[in-house]
Order: sequence, then C-alpha cells, then structure tokens
Amino acid sequence: MSKVIIALGSNKGDRLRNLQAAAGLIKSVGKIEKTSSVYESEPWGYAGQKNFYNMALSLFTGLQPLTLLSKLKEFETSLGRKPTFKNGPREIDLDIIFYGSKVINLPELTVPHPLMQDRNFVLFPLYEIAPKAKHPLLEISIEELKSKVPLSGITKTSFKINW
Repeated sequence: MSKVIIALGSNKGDRLRNLQAAAGLIKSVGKIEKTSSVYESEPWGYAGQKNFYNMALSLFTGLQPLTLLSKLKEFETSLGRKPTFKNGPREIDLDIIFYGSKVINLPELTVPHPLMQDRNFVLFPLYEIAPKAKHPLLEISIEELKSKVPLSGITKTSFKINW
C-alpha cells in the first residue's frame, strides 16, 4: 500500500457536492486517511471564471500510479468533466500531488505535481493533512513551501468532507 496525496478542485456546478462526490469515488480505490478543510480560491491561469473550492486528501492504495491516474480520469468524466481549454472551468479536477516519496516523470504523469509549490490552493489544504511531508525533489517541507506562497486569494471555508 502506498500513501498518496490527491488535490481536488471544482468551480463549475455545485462545487461542494462535486468535491463530496469525488471523495466518495476516490474512496473506492483505497482507504482515505485524512481530508482537509475546503478552501475557496481565486482561479489560477485564467481569471474570467468562478472561484474554486479546493481540498486535499491522503489515501492508502494498492493501485500503481498510472492505474490510479486512469481511475481519477474516469471519476472526473463520470462527474461531468469535459475537455476544455487549459486552466478553464471544470466540474472536478483531481491531481496526484504525491505518490509516497516517488518521483515520476512520464508523458502522462509527473509526480510530485510540477506546479504544486507555486499554488496556495494546493499548499494550504495539503498543510492541514501533511505539514511535515517533504517535497521529494526540493527537500522542503509543506510547512516551509506554504510560507512562501501568497496569502491573498484564498479563504478557508467552514466546510469539511469527512470519511
């Protein structure tokens, strides 16, 4: 079993319900260990869209990385995600942030997620569930990475999805 960190985001439709439904599907491929609070964040990369709800969860799974990625893509499709432009609105976005301490560089999957250290909407939820975890390439803790990103544009909501 490997411990995996997955980031979830939604800014189309019922954002909270989309996160809940995605977590329910993710539960089918392993055992959810922890979930973060839900954060509301400004869109990244394309400003002309609704704010996102973001969260993170840790999961123990026996699936190999590419198999897990395939399942996450299936879950996105089943929740209504359709191909759109880069950083555009989406019902659900599921990203593998960490897969244990592995470094994976494949055309279809890069782990750790290559932009995670620049994104407060990834680091704030991740900090809640794994503050001492180290980025396997940068060798810096999530706590330290979080201290380097902007505090603006993100708000912790009162929502939390528990399993």
